[in-house]
Amino acid sequence: MRALPGVAGLMFFIIPLFPPFITLTSVSVPGVSLIPAPLAIALLVLMAVIAIYGVILNLTEPGDEVPTLGPLLLWLAAAVLSAALGFDPAAGAIFLAIFGFGIVWHVSVMRYYARPGFAAAIYHAFLLSGILASLAALLMLVTQTPSSQYAIGHGRAIGTFILPGELAGYLIIYLLLAFAVARTARSRTLRWLAVFGLLCGTPAFLLTFSRAGEVGLAAAIAGFVFAQLRRFRLRTAAAIVVVAVIAIGFVFNSHHNPSENYTRLSIWQAGLGIVQRFPFTGVGPFVFAKIYPLVRLPDGESTAFHAHSFLLTTAAETGILGVAAALYAWWQFVLILRSRLRTASAPNALLASAVAAGLLGTWVQGLIDTVSVVIFGLWLPFMAVALSCARYGLAEA
Repeated sequence: MRALPGVAGLMFFIIPLFPPFITLTSVSVPGVSLIPAPLAIALLVLMAVIAIYGVILNLTEPGDEVPTLGPLLLWLAAAVLSAALGFDPAAGAIFLAIFGFGIVWHVSVMRYYARPGFAAAIYHAFLLSGILASLAALLMLVTQTPSSQYAIGHGRAIGTFILPGELAGYLIIYLLLAFAVARTARSRTLRWLAVFGLLCGTPAFLLTFSRAGEVGLAAAIAGFVFAQLRRFRLRTAAAIVVVAVIAIGFVFNSHHNPSENYTRLSIWQAGLGIVQRFPFTGVGPFVFAKIYPLVRLPDGESTAFHAHSFLLTTAAETGILGVAAALYAWWQFVLILRSRLRTASAPNALLASAVAAGLLGTWVQGLIDTVSVVIFGLWLPFMAVALSCARYGLAEA
């Protein structure tokens, strides 16, 4: 238990280093990874060690209840079944293992959030990590280093992530949480970290020029405003979304290759074709890229790593069973969060609502894009953070 705060802080600190795990798969990387394969393997081994530590800890140390555990295990079981019945069971083995580790991470946060030092380690590490990730992205953009990443990204902020959309998805949750921490934290150090994180993260987010990310952040802010206001909340939330959509319209092709505007249409059609052929259990996790060339339209995009939509990718790879399991897990999360918010104090409700709004924003982004680092590195731990915040707030942090 003495090691728990340090381990928790480490896990939330290294989230910006998760994207290079894609280099360990058999598919071609749709970007430039700054992390060499040996370091990515070392990080994966570290995660495995931490996962074993987490399992042992949860089996031996008492903690809070975890009402979301059953739905999450059902989601994992659906993915494993799809892998076993799919075309290449080994293709998604790494990410299925990471998803399993994410469940251990989720359970550990919920069970031990109120333990001394745990919450403080989470927030200090995550806020500091976001500052460093944002500064790195800004510095690399200004210096156009590495040149290959700058060229592939068309001059967009990427940093340690593989694609600009991944940095945008990470910052959707980060910015909402940093704002709430700046509003509610008693610790001066934590407040300043949150404020500095906002100052660094906001320009980094804007310079990703991620259209899906911008829509997602607008939805997150609108959702947070809707949860906080008592009057005119629907009108205000709708106005935020409208303004964001108009703003995106003015910079629609900024730092984008215009030929990419219609690639999603052909990829979506191919994804629907896969769903029609394998509706119940899909083709297997992370097999979309291998099946896509067989079903793509004659004039469609030549390659596609995923279906550019979380729900469509999930349907294609894990079928109806996988989609139902994922939606059931999220629905249970929403029900439990609503129940806890009813009895939460104002500061706790504000913090929990901010984290939940960030998750909502990544869901909106995920409707038109698939962001692996969000799904495997942010969703499960921050579902637990949102639920724990509603009960404990920042704890002793």
